[in-house]
Amino acid sequence: MFRTCLLTLLLLSPAFAWAFSVTFINPGKHDETYWVDAANGMRSAANSLGIDLEILFAERDPVRQIQLTSAVAAREGSDRPDYLLLSVEKGTFAEQLRIADGAGLKVFLAYNGLLDEERARFGGPREQYKGLLGSLIPSAESAGEMTAQALLDEARRRGLQADDGKIHLVAISGDRSTDSSIRRNEGMLSVVDANEDLVLDQLVHADWSRDIGKLKAAQLHERYPDTTLFWSGSDLIALGAMEALRERGLRPGGDVLVSGVNTSVEAMNAVIRGEMTALAGGHYMTGAWSLVLLYDYHHGIDFAETEGVEMQRSMFTLFTPELAARFLECFGASIPKVDFTRYSKFLNPDMTRYQFDIGQLLEP
Repeated sequence: MFRTCLLTLLLLSPAFAWAFSVTFINPGKHDETYWVDAANGMRSAANSLGIDLEILFAERDPVRQIQLTSAVAAREGSDRPDYLLLSVEKGTFAEQLRIADGAGLKVFLAYNGLLDEERARFGGPREQYKGLLGSLIPSAESAGEMTAQALLDEARRRGLQADDGKIHLVAISGDRSTDSSIRRNEGMLSVVDANEDLVLDQLVHADWSRDIGKLKAAQLHERYPDTTLFWSGSDLIALGAMEALRERGLRPGGDVLVSGVNTSVEAMNAVIRGEMTALAGGHYMTGAWSLVLLYDYHHGIDFAETEGVEMQRSMFTLFTPELAARFLECFGASIPKVDFTRYSKFLNPDMTRYQFDIGQLLEP
């Protein structure tokens, strides 16, 4: 009864508009499709939940990630956020955590969690560093696995075996060190290991760059002309690879099959046209889901009690042409209009477990 009355008062109160503040240090570029989509998803959640959200772009510069953390930590009074949301990349975690902890900031990790060596050194959330509240990361292995399997299934259907009777694949990953890249690669490799008729000719890295993806794809096709499957760690890499293959007289979706991860409009349209054979995405909403967790935590519903402090969820959907068209219809606006209050345990007392997948957001 008390909680119901409190909820009613909260929703009727003008203070609901800005219940608390969160600063997100976005590791991506301000014009990078994936990270712009991630930011807009977070803005949608913040608008729904009455969170004062600030997003700072590090422009793919690990030094700037640390500098931004220092700048936020140096703020005083009402300029300091209640929570600092980080997506650590390129080995910045140790320094960012040291700075935030020294300033007494509460930290939540999204998109990328602790690496094993970081956990061994610093402990998990709420252990050595009490202000490290937890983490929410997509199960990136599932993205790598489902796209690789989709490529293999389609290659078998089309009979794309080489003269040796095998289906040949090359992989162009995001980078060598980011947690999500490592996990996507592991998912892809699990498909290779499980299928004797699939051969991985080479795995290379494109540093999440479309231009480098294009260069690597051209080099790989020159080196392995019998390869028909091009697995990519992101949609930008895949789009770059498709450019290179077209320039070499090949037809993506015909002579060669290409996969990617993420949900850019260009990639979705490539799926609709049949040029990109497999595309997995939806994980860009991790930041938005993290705000739901912080909203509940701020209002006394601690995710640690029922979900644990290090949460890993399968947030990926494999997009068919029909689902890609539905996605563009629902998320074509810069800031999607989604009612995130439906996914809060505090606002929905009967909810027992968080459901963090994009499929529910695509429901009519």
